[in-house]
Amino acid sequence: MHAVSSNLVKPIVLGSVAGIVAGLFGVGGGVIVVPGLVLWVGITQSKASGTSAATIVASSAAAMVAFGIGGSVDWRAAALIVLGSVVGAWGGAWLAKHLSERVLAVTFALVLLIAGVRMVM
Repeated sequence: MHAVSSNLVKPIVLGSVAGIVAGLFGVGGGVIVVPGLVLWVGITQSKASGTSAATIVASSAAAMVAFGIGGSVDWRAAALIVLGSVVGAWGGAWLAKHLSERVLAVTFALVLLIAGVRMVM
């Protein structure tokens, strides 16, 4: 039997961790997947951002069903957030394609740092 390539295992492990974090805290795509893809899997910051965005639909749908069944979704608020986030995501993806890898990485790190500090305050 052939050993499973780490090129297959790493993204699966990363997705599993992101799914657990998303289920627990409502975050995971950007917070877990992007740094994991860059630091562990070895892809560029811009490709990691795009890859993370591509996986959000499935993980969000799974969490939405689980939270929805439990009555833990404010559907009105969710619908309004979706309206804004569709426009924002489109603009952010456009902007990410026009920023250097370095600027994108530093900006992402600053966002994570600010979010982390605000969460513990």
